[in-house]
Amino acid sequence: MISFPNAKINLGLNIIRKREDGYHDLETCFYPLQINDVVEIIQDDRRQTIDDSNDKLVIFTSSGLTIDGDEQNNLCIKAYHLLKKDFPALPAVKMHLHKNIPMGAGLGGGSANGAYVLKLLNEKFNLQIPEQQLIQYALQLGSDCPFFIINKPCFATSRGEQMETINLNLSGYKFLIVNPQIHVSTGWAFKHIQPAVPSKSIRQIITQPFTTWKDELINDFEEAVFKQHPSIHSIKKELYTIGAVYAAMSGSGSTIFGIFKNDTVITHPFPANYLVKEIAA
Repeated sequence: MISFPNAKINLGLNIIRKREDGYHDLETCFYPLQINDVVEIIQDDRRQTIDDSNDKLVIFTSSGLTIDGDEQNNLCIKAYHLLKKDFPALPAVKMHLHKNIPMGAGLGGGSANGAYVLKLLNEKFNLQIPEQQLIQYALQLGSDCPFFIINKPCFATSRGEQMETINLNLSGYKFLIVNPQIHVSTGWAFKHIQPAVPSKSIRQIITQPFTTWKDELINDFEEAVFKQHPSIHSIKKELYTIGAVYAAMSGSGSTIFGIFKNDTVITHPFPANYLVKEIAA
């Protein structure tokens, strides 16, 4: 069975407070973005007699962009083992991930992969896990993961798992996504912000005319990331120069997106090593 995990952007991101459990309460508007990875899962019938304690219940392979780090920390594999604990009959599988969404970019690619594996396993093996329970499983993988279970524009609070779908019509617009191939650590980004309750909620701002977003719809991570990486700040400024109605960093960076009217002809000056994609809203 094959699925196509998509990316996301954050339309505004406020870090409100640090919680006693070490996580942060936030508010944001998640918006799905059609840059896609590919995940395929097949049952490994030759290995069904394997001891369930063996960490090779998943044979994992990948292609596309290079995935750094220990394979066992990959959210795809973690998603399998998370369900295996509660569904012991879950069979051994082969799993292949083709990676297109850049990592450390604020686009949620790894989170999407983990969430989509939960959904794939649920469907393929008829586990009959309801959506709200899938959201709770996804939260155990990471704070962005629950969004990809519902995968619709939504206003999110708490760690990101409290979601309210919203009617956000961007049909007259398109996105320009610019990633400068800089990896920004989410952990580093959180250490360099000061949580604060905003004077106006993103829930309210997002319903206002786009012309007000430039001054009011803020990503709290931008200040620290722009100071550390001035080239990322330059991308945002350049997007406004070439006609963006709104531009911002997604998540903890490093991707900057611009929202343009559909009839805008975009001519950009970004270097050839940058990932630049024009995507319909």
